[in-house]
Amino acid sequence: MGQPWAAGSAEWAPARLPLVLTALWAAAVGLELAYVLVLGPGPPPLGPLARTLQLALAAFQLLNLLGNVGLFLRSDPSIRGVMLAGRGLGQGWAYCYQCQSQVPPRSGHCSACRVCILRRDHHCRLLGRCVGFRNYRPFLCLLLHAAGVLLHVSVLLGPALSALLRAHAPLHTAALLLLPWLMLLTGRVSLAQFALAFVTDTCVAGALLCGAGLLFHGMLLLRGQTTWEWARGQHSYDLGPYHNLQAALGPRWVLVWLWPFLASPLPGDGITFQTTADVGLMAS
Repeated sequence: MGQPWAAGSAEWAPARLPLVLTALWAAAVGLELAYVLVLGPGPPPLGPLARTLQLALAAFQLLNLLGNVGLFLRSDPSIRGVMLAGRGLGQGWAYCYQCQSQVPPRSGHCSACRVCILRRDHHCRLLGRCVGFRNYRPFLCLLLHAAGVLLHVSVLLGPALSALLRAHAPLHTAALLLLPWLMLLTGRVSLAQFALAFVTDTCVAGALLCGAGLLFHGMLLLRGQTTWEWARGQHSYDLGPYHNLQAALGPRWVLVWLWPFLASPLPGDGITFQTTADVGLMAS
């Protein structure tokens, strides 16, 4: 009871398949985008200043995107290597039979990761890792910059796609947007037209998905909740929007959205959390 969870005490590795599939999907979209821009309709005509700004924005977005992906995957949100023995057990602590250890409040066992996660929010299927205390910040920034990159690509390809759609009948354009693979296999469109429609569809859908996820988690962030707590209507850790932002993003919570490697240490340890009741007692 209450034994430490030491690094290397159990063989554990995150599922690699979701990450590999996501990487292959991103590579396919990138190759098709390159095909559209180089051999297909090409990018919209831009002046020197507009082209420079486009390239600078794209570089900024990609650096943030890749940086946050790296931080998310490198940050282990689990109880591995965390000394839990001897900590003061209190309300909210539970015993995990799979990990054979006492686990603190807001933690939960993930069947996919096969370990308990500190301040567990949910398991990210696309990246094959749980979102928890240590990697919640890069996850949020990842959603923001992924939506930005996908929206940027959609806008970049918008004029070419609009010209393609105007050149065909409405039924043909609807089928091209909804069923681009079927149109390609039946020989109704060229490879360049298919790539243009498929990349734009993928980027628009991805931007909407990331944007919706960012709005949802932004709501949770301001309320100091995890997805699990939101589903059960728990508000025990809501310290007010300002303190909730600091608790999840650190003291530089305004700037971390702009650069993934900016130091902004989290105030807690993922084991003990200040509650709404604690704030009420301190105020009284």
